[in-house]
Amino acid sequence: MPWRLNCWASCAIAATLLIAGTAAARDVRPTDDEVRQRIIAESIAAYPGNCACPYSTMRNGHRCGGRSAYSKPGGRAPICYADDVTEAMVVRWRRAHGERL
Repeated sequence: MPWRLNCWASCAIAATLLIAGTAAARDVRPTDDEVRQRIIAESIAAYPGNCACPYSTMRNGHRCGGRSAYSKPGGRAPICYADDVTEAMVVRWRRAHGERL
């Protein structure tokens, strides 16, 4: 019988640690730099072709460079660099993803 008590105690401790770890993970807020990277990734993912950004690669493996949508005036304007992400964009992203400011 004592081993059953130890087993239940161990399980209770493990469950408590798991719940505490999950709650702590939810409280972790991404940094502004991480949000900028996520905004860039979402923008590139929304682009229908391969050449959203100058550093993207074409199907043949070459960099897109001046052929990228980012480099061409007019039309689509994907966000490719952290400097392109404004503070207002970071705030909008946080609100859209349920963060309180």
